[in-house]
Amino acid sequence: MCGIAGIHSLNNARHQDIERHLKVMNHLQRHRGPDGEGIFIHPRGHTGFAHRRLSIIDLKTGGQPMADRAGNTICYNGEIYNYLELRRELSDYSFQTSSDTEVILAAYGRWGKDCVHHLRGMFAFALWDESKQLLFCARDRFGIKPFSYATVDGVFYFSSEAKALLPFLPDTRTDLNALKDYLAFQLCLDGKTLFEGVHELLPGHRMSISGGAMTVERYWEVYYRPDFDHTRKYFTERLRELLEDSVRVHTRSDVPIGSYLSGGLDSSTVAALAVKNREAGDDFMAFTGKFSLGELYDESMYARAVAEACGIPLQEIDITSKDFLESISSVMYYLDYPVAGPGSFPQYHVSKLAARYRKVVLGGQGADEIFGGYVRYLLAYFEQCIKGAIDGTLKGGNFIVTYESIIPNLVALQNYKPLVREFWSDGLFDSLDKRYYRLINRAPTLAREVNWEVLGDYSPFETFSTIFHGRNVGKESYFDKMTHFDFKTLLPGLLQVEDRMSMAHGLESRVPFLDHEIVEFAATMPSDIKFKDGTLKKILLDVVNDDLPRVITERKNKMGFPVPLNEWLQGDLKDFVLDMFTSSKAKKRDYFNHKAIVDSLNKEPQFGRKLWGLLSLELWHREFHDRRAYHTGLREKGV
Repeated sequence: MCGIAGIHSLNNARHQDIERHLKVMNHLQRHRGPDGEGIFIHPRGHTGFAHRRLSIIDLKTGGQPMADRAGNTICYNGEIYNYLELRRELSDYSFQTSSDTEVILAAYGRWGKDCVHHLRGMFAFALWDESKQLLFCARDRFGIKPFSYATVDGVFYFSSEAKALLPFLPDTRTDLNALKDYLAFQLCLDGKTLFEGVHELLPGHRMSISGGAMTVERYWEVYYRPDFDHTRKYFTERLRELLEDSVRVHTRSDVPIGSYLSGGLDSSTVAALAVKNREAGDDFMAFTGKFSLGELYDESMYARAVAEACGIPLQEIDITSKDFLESISSVMYYLDYPVAGPGSFPQYHVSKLAARYRKVVLGGQGADEIFGGYVRYLLAYFEQCIKGAIDGTLKGGNFIVTYESIIPNLVALQNYKPLVREFWSDGLFDSLDKRYYRLINRAPTLAREVNWEVLGDYSPFETFSTIFHGRNVGKESYFDKMTHFDFKTLLPGLLQVEDRMSMAHGLESRVPFLDHEIVEFAATMPSDIKFKDGTLKKILLDVVNDDLPRVITERKNKMGFPVPLNEWLQGDLKDFVLDMFTSSKAKKRDYFNHKAIVDSLNKEPQFGRKLWGLLSLELWHREFHDRRAYHTGLREKGV
């Protein structure tokens, strides 16, 4: 796990400032690799890599950038979990290290750009092919590891974090189309970022640059093709096998490992399976956080129940409003730009705690999108049940649960009544795509706070619709369409949080649910296997029912990691937030109506995310836009 960066002149001309600029990029990502750094510059000066290292595997000889005997050089971030198996398969290669980095070099030597099909893990890398004079870049199937890039004046720049690209942009501007995405979903779609000119290589994609021409192509896709020939017993047993194997390889490490433990089903499953796996070691431990403001904000009792049942030492941290005031600017800096909800703030602090004891932790990210864990799926299907009952079509498909069976599970909506009211306030029984868009679109609540007329004509619904109706998803299943959209959009956003908040403290976070064999297998499960009778993640519950205490498997009120932002707004954060939105700096952002924002501060529902979204944008502007001179200085003077 590391930080990578690089520069490539598209016309293969010597870059006069390449060494100084690579050092600047390494400096801006130094938190990602506290154990070492390295720089490679091609003899002709047209290409260079910079690397910061967090040592996890092959602590002594795994330094980067790394070259092979053919003159190919790689700059890589991630973990290849099947690197031992690949070493055996590539036994004709003369390995000089025991690192997974060299395994990628060997795999590229054997299979070329198709090496990515053989890699099991999380990765982002750039590889210079000396014989072909080609730059080859790739990102893992799910976007666990980041890869940002920009092209400026004929020079291609890439990095793990967008902040390392800012010194080389002509200016720091907001991408207005990306901003409209963010205002709708609190994330950006289709490789856009909030920085104009900065893009992300999409998950499951690879890129080749040769002779000044750039080619980007998808190398992996998940296909939702329900298998109706097998029984629930088959799906349960096979999923158990795949989960155990994924956790086994995810615990490969030359340093001790631990786990996040929130008290929910996903992190509990990972932790429970990890302690049963001998490769995790006897010193496995877990980490959790809480807000001491009542049961809604403190789920540590569930984490303790799992830790006690599984015999896992548990470290806890109590997160306060003072922590928010002291760290929220740092959170936004490490994030690069706002994404997803306020969970990044507590994640930052739990990661900080974990980094005191471990260099590697396991997490439960991905299960909600793979198996269907979000409460909004329940609400969307409840509407379809009502519609089906009225139309007399409730029994007409393989995918729709009955309203009789779904009713007992509606208790999960207890803390989501504002969402229910908003969802059913307009467009009831409309087409499925419009209904799901309505369910996740936050823009209608910002009618007064945003000056929409200055943001242009782009419609996020167009991009949403393309993903929602992807050719890889069958037309019949509403459930698959919803989970697929979240898998392709929300999940990479959450993984950005996972990566940045852990790497802010030099901590590697691994996500065992995101193994491509698990994802591909889950996509063959009929919806009523994953969502039987409206029970969220029913198949996962069946798999681990005997591994976890009943207080976890029978929970129906899991909230994620809710932050008491709106409660704090009435007290300790009131002056801070008012100062943010009434400052002269804030009033210069012409796409916001700051009076309307201030007027709405006391009207936010308990778990509303409007305030978080707007506050995040203002913090982001202050951290990056208002500090443009700092990045310009780095480019001109170095570090």
